[in-house]
Amino acid sequence: MTKDDLTTVITEIIGFSKKDSQNIIDQTFELMKSTLESGKKVKISGFGGWNVNTKKVRRGRNPATGESMEISGRRVVVFKASNVLKRKVGE
Repeated sequence: MTKDDLTTVITEIIGFSKKDSQNIIDQTFELMKSTLESGKKVKISGFGGWNVNTKKVRRGRNPATGESMEISGRRVVVFKASNVLKRKVGE
């Protein structure tokens, strides 16, 4: 499902204009992005949550050359599905 698909569904179900529906989706995602950038969690009850984890510097290997190298630390976004979503998908 794409943002355009979401816009269409909101337009059909709620009756907002396509422009208003797109604005709602864009603002929602912008709020989620800024919340994650600040290091806070985003949780949607019954769906799941997003969190920012910090990975430490570690040793790795270049698979093409076999050369040992250092992989820098970084922040990554992690999604964890709620139990409700897990049950629905598993049905």
